[in-house]
Amino acid sequence: MNECILVVDDDAEIAGAIAITLEREGYRCLKASDGLEAVDLALTKPVDLIVLDVMMPKLDGLSALMRIREKRNLPVIVLSAKSEDSDKILGLSMGADDYVTKPFNPQELAARVRSQLRRYTQLGDIHAQARKGQLVNGRLTYDPESRQLLADGEAVRLTATETKIVELLMANPGRVFPAEEIYRRVWGEETAYACENTVMVHIRRIREKVELNPSEPDYIKVVWGIGYKMERHG
Repeated sequence: MNECILVVDDDAEIAGAIAITLEREGYRCLKASDGLEAVDLALTKPVDLIVLDVMMPKLDGLSALMRIREKRNLPVIVLSAKSEDSDKILGLSMGADDYVTKPFNPQELAARVRSQLRRYTQLGDIHAQARKGQLVNGRLTYDPESRQLLADGEAVRLTATETKIVELLMANPGRVFPAEEIYRRVWGEETAYACENTVMVHIRRIREKVELNPSEPDYIKVVWGIGYKMERHG
């Protein structure tokens, strides 16, 4: 593993801590302390991924991201102390591939770096067109014909029941399914005693297999009091 990660943060301690974590994972790291320096390094050095803070001097992170995106197509993970959904949406709409809110778990950040690198190197450009019939949602790709789920290009081992749940949710991104409806569709039976708990257990197992942080899922979300949905990505 020789990928080069550009870590951009005006807080030297944070940048250093991130670099140490990633170097322990086997990556090489470059560091920048402002947006202008980030643009320069991203366009002149063999950088494979950027971890980019938003609030920085000289040039903010999102403006730097726009300049980099004009010249290079590489994964970018945005860091920000802002946690509002509108800020996340803005960052993603401006070309970020992922968004991590401070404070963050260093190991989770490392996992997200691995995920984005696999996504680019194994699947190519994330905007490349999928094969006909495939269901693509962010990191996840499901092939209804082979009934195979991929996460970051790697096959996910699912049980037959888990596969049925994934297919239902992947085919209907954004739609909320009550647990009772999932049970009827997947098990092919009318609602049984404790069916909500049965569905919940299977959802939890799927999350453990596909989410980068199962305790804070990006994909399979619970809508309290209603049911579950597959969050749209990309």
